[in-house]
Amino acid sequence: MGSFADLFVSFTGPNPVVQGLVAGFVITAFNLIGALVIVVWRNPSLRSLDAALGFAAGVMLTASFTSLILPGIEAGGLVPVVIGMVLGAVVLDRADAWVPHVHVLVTGRRRSDAAPGGSLDGRFMSVVLFIVAITLHNMPEGLAVGVAFGGGAVRDAVALMFAIGIQNVPEGLAVAVAARNAGMGGTWYAAFVGARAGAVEIPLAVFGAWAVSAAAPILPYAMGFAAGAMLFVVSDEIIPETHARGHERVATIGTMVGIIVMLVLDVALG
Repeated sequence: MGSFADLFVSFTGPNPVVQGLVAGFVITAFNLIGALVIVVWRNPSLRSLDAALGFAAGVMLTASFTSLILPGIEAGGLVPVVIGMVLGAVVLDRADAWVPHVHVLVTGRRRSDAAPGGSLDGRFMSVVLFIVAITLHNMPEGLAVGVAFGGGAVRDAVALMFAIGIQNVPEGLAVAVAARNAGMGGTWYAAFVGARAGAVEIPLAVFGAWAVSAAAPILPYAMGFAAGAMLFVVSDEIIPETHARGHERVATIGTMVGIIVMLVLDVALG
């Protein structure tokens, strides 16, 4: 499947910034697909969503190492990558502190509102915070894809693009379900909200590709930063949420499937 990377280059040309732009649209399109799933699958169970988000966690976890950390070490050594990872985790931690941190169920309720009689206003604000949080957490994903293309390893970058795109599907669905269940609009508007949360990945992918191609020495730092940010999201957000509603086993199976899918993509396209 290595020829697919050649096909991608033939379509975008050799400019890494253009490649980052196209890749940004590709991963956002996957987010849109996930959000539109709600139109045909109107009432996915919490168990199904936890399994899907577990899958996303597995993809992100594996991609952080196979497409970012290990290539970053090869490009610039261990120390720059570790520094970047620390910075990525710190930035995401501060972002969570800036946005009032609320773990939101895909039902659109905070844990404190889960009991009958929970405030509708509180539930609405919880979902707003959830959408903001997902938007923030999509930022390192877009940056990671852009950095990968900026680094010049197109095959690794294409594998990462598809991996991030695939895991965007359950994220887009989760946002759409939460928005609809919170009464933010009809099904189609909820799908629009889910897709909009992933749109931030496009400018971040372009920025990542431009920054790395313009200043090659920052590549290992940028790869470490993107990996650290994604690992923070997996550990601090996705895994705790998928294990909070009694679906630990199915979420873990989803994570394992995500790991295997990413490894297959990395070998097939790498």
